[in-house]
Amino acid sequence: MTTLTATPASTPTRVRSRRTWVGVLLGVLLVGLGVTSLFVGVSDVTPASLLAGGAESDAAFLLAASRIPRTVAVVLVGASLGIAGLILQMLVRNKFVEPSTTGVTEFATLGTLVTMIFFPGMAVVGKMGVAAVFGLIGTWVFLRVVRFVPVRQLVLVPLVGLMLGGVVASVTTFFAYRLDLLQSLQQWSLGSFASVVQGRYELVWVAGLMVVVAWIAADRFSVIGLGEEFATNLGLDYRRVVAIGMVVVAVITAAVLVTAGMIPFLGLVVPNVVSLIIGDNVRRAVPWVAGLGAVFVVACDILARVVRFPYEIPLSLVVGVIGAALFLWLLLRKKSRAH
Repeated sequence: MTTLTATPASTPTRVRSRRTWVGVLLGVLLVGLGVTSLFVGVSDVTPASLLAGGAESDAAFLLAASRIPRTVAVVLVGASLGIAGLILQMLVRNKFVEPSTTGVTEFATLGTLVTMIFFPGMAVVGKMGVAAVFGLIGTWVFLRVVRFVPVRQLVLVPLVGLMLGGVVASVTTFFAYRLDLLQSLQQWSLGSFASVVQGRYELVWVAGLMVVVAWIAADRFSVIGLGEEFATNLGLDYRRVVAIGMVVVAVITAAVLVTAGMIPFLGLVVPNVVSLIIGDNVRRAVPWVAGLGAVFVVACDILARVVRFPYEIPLSLVVGVIGAALFLWLLLRKKSRAH
């Protein structure tokens, strides 16, 4: 008797089931970390103090004025920066780029310095607008520069971006030093949510809106990720989609910069981790990237507050250390798979 062995038809179902459970776990983690974030801090804000003091207590005021805005801002920043990295990777067709490795963040910081010099009394909304314009210029410059890179190696493209960002950052630091604005500029360079309170975080909702725009245009970003010639053959307006992506990346970078400062490596690591789980389909990846980015930043923000309690470490340092370690792991993983 001959025995026939077939591949189980339930394999795709098992994969979908596993992804569903991972998604549920991600949601539970986000809710749990978000609630934890509300009650972590120097001031005494606990469920017991809220119940004992009522709606007019100091604990309730602090919760509404500081803890809730901070938690919402952290979630929006994590979600939007992850999406910015995902879109930029589609535009460049390289897995190892994000705003902080392409010079976009440095251009936006230069825009912030310009407002300090020429428009010191400008409102925060105006500063975000100027930073977004400079971030848009930075995105365009980077995309133009990488067109001349002869070999599209994985590591070569982000190295070009890091060099471009280093040049812009050096120019920015030079003028800030000469004009005695270096200390003021550093508060934008170190990412932290310590100063986020009610009335000073609402601009990150604009970054959240860009996440919605990215989700609406997700299929188009997936197509341009296959190359300009392929997208054009399918009848897609390549330049228009690239322009939309550039605006999304620039606005998110500017909104995060004027709200919390620089948060490095987030937009690089999160999309790559999601890609390992569900692949490179942008429409499927958008909610995953947004969710994982939010979980990652909320967890790092809590860690930044408790490592040296009652003092607080800048969030950018915590994210930078963990993100750099994950970045090295991704590089080594790609190298081992190449062999």
